Amino acid sequence: MNYLAHIFLSGDDRRVQIGNFVGDAVKGRAYENYPLGFREGILLHREIDDYTDHHPVVREVVDMLRGGFGRYSGVLTDIYFDHLLARSFQSYSGQSLRWFAFGFYRALVLNYRHLPERFKGFLWHFILTNRLVRYASLSGLKRSLEIMVEYKNLGVDPGAAIVFFERNQDRLQELFDRFLPDVQKKCRMMLEADISC
Repeated sequence: MNYLAHIFLSGDDRRVQIGNFVGDAVKGRAYENYPLGFREGILLHREIDDYTDHHPVVREVVDMLRGGFGRYSGVLTDIYFDHLLARSFQSYSGQSLRWFAFGFYRALVLNYRHLPERFKGFLWHFILTNRLVRYASLSGLKRSLEIMVEYKNLGVDPGAAIVFFERNQDRLQELFDRFLPDVQKKCRMMLEADISC
């Protein structure tokens, strides 16, 4: 899952949301250096990634993409799923994506000192370009891909990725709608079990 989904699946605790958001940047046992809520979010991030990687729906989407995008199929699956979540966010969450994003951006600024250096470096660009809301449009999806190509060496042609999405969006939507309730249930169970212990 990509940024929006990780935040969305974290429940209402902003510290857990931020921990989940930065989870990729915190390796090994370094999560122990963070306050409790952030630790819980970092560990939740790892659990979500593991669950997602082994879910049959995700494997089906990765297989759909493999012929055209090879080893980047998993990354594209995450990005497509974030787009599908963003464009119908009100239906999935009961709240506006704009308000959700604004609240999260505010929390990021208030907790700036807890962010890993890598995230501090792109935080203002992330907020000022309103990345979470931009996921909802195809132009925003394409721009996110372009940023990943430029800064993360993603070996994907953004135009080709958009064409693939447009041609397969009905099937991708159907698969995402099967997957989302499963991962939501898994996250609720993990949060209730207090995975930070």
